[in-house]
Amino acid sequence: MRVYVPLTLPGLAEAHKTGQLGPAPLDAYAVTPALREWYLSDDVEELEYAALGRAAAASLRLLAADPAAARRRVVVALDVADGAAVADPDRGLDQAAIGEVRLAAAVPLAKAAAVHVDSGDAEADVTAAAAALGAADQGDDDAQFTVDGAEDHELMWFGVQEIPNLV
Repeated sequence: MRVYVPLTLPGLAEAHKTGQLGPAPLDAYAVTPALREWYLSDDVEELEYAALGRAAAASLRLLAADPAAARRRVVVALDVADGAAVADPDRGLDQAAIGEVRLAAAVPLAKAAAVHVDSGDAEADVTAAAAALGAADQGDDDAQFTVDGAEDHELMWFGVQEIPNLV
C-alpha cells in the first residue's frame, strides 16, 4: 500500500539522520474508502494524487506550527504492508480526515519510494499560506484564498537517493 507522510525539511533531515520516519504513531494519507467516495474516481493514479494533495495540506499545517522550518511542503511516499496503515473509523465522515491513516510503527526510510518537495519559487506562497491557515480555519475567505494559493504549486518529485541534497 502506498502512503504519503507529511513532513517539513527539518523532519526529513531527522528521518535521514535516524534512517526512519517516526516516532510512532505516524500520521499519513492513502487511498481509503472515504477518499474514493470523496474524489469520485476509479483511476488509481488520480486517487493517489489526491492522497498526495491531502498530505501536502498536512505538511502546510506542520509548517504553520514550526516557524523556523524552511517554507517548503514535504511529503514522503512510502510502500507499507496492507494493514499497516489504518484509517480511524470514527473520523471517516470528518471532511478534514479524508484519506488520513495512521501507522502504528516507525517506518524505515529505506521503504520510501519518492520524496515530493516544493520548489523554491513556491516559498512566498507557502509562507503566506502557513501564516493564513489559522484565519482560514476560522472561516476567513480571503485567508482561505491565500491557503489555496499554495496548492497551485505542484510538488517536485525526487528519488530517495536525492534526500542528502534536499536536507
